[in-house]
Amino acid sequence: MYGSLLLLHILAATIWTGGHIVLSVAILPRVLKERSPQLLLNFESAYEKIGMPALIVQIITGIMLAYRLLPDIGQWFNIDNPVAYPIIAKLILLALTAGFAISARFRVIPNLSPANHERHGLSHCVSYGYFYPIRCCRCVFPHWLVLLRKP
Repeated sequence: MYGSLLLLHILAATIWTGGHIVLSVAILPRVLKERSPQLLLNFESAYEKIGMPALIVQIITGIMLAYRLLPDIGQWFNIDNPVAYPIIAKLILLALTAGFAISARFRVIPNLSPANHERHGLSHCVSYGYFYPIRCCRCVFPHWLVLLRKP
């Protein structure tokens, strides 16, 4: 069970991270160069179909792995317990990811249009795009500690 959870978690993290790396490195520079918000909207609509399920799998398996590492949920937030540190860090980064995702979904994406890209859309996209590396780090950090726990 442990191996399957870890495999699903890492695969979901790979899908989530890979999509955002493609967005940051390939799509976003092209959007800014061509001043075409439609390119970003096209990518977002296609990626959302695999990115959101991957994120959901990652959250569910992450919670299950954290529970396996530290079964007392109350201890997840105990700063006196060093085993709780990566759990706290990942939950904080998950909250930041959720905040950025909500901002993108309800503020950035709806404002993307050729008519208002100078005032609202692309400037927000650029700032939002710079946070993708942070989101990518959340996926990888710190799996090594989870691996230390024996199944």
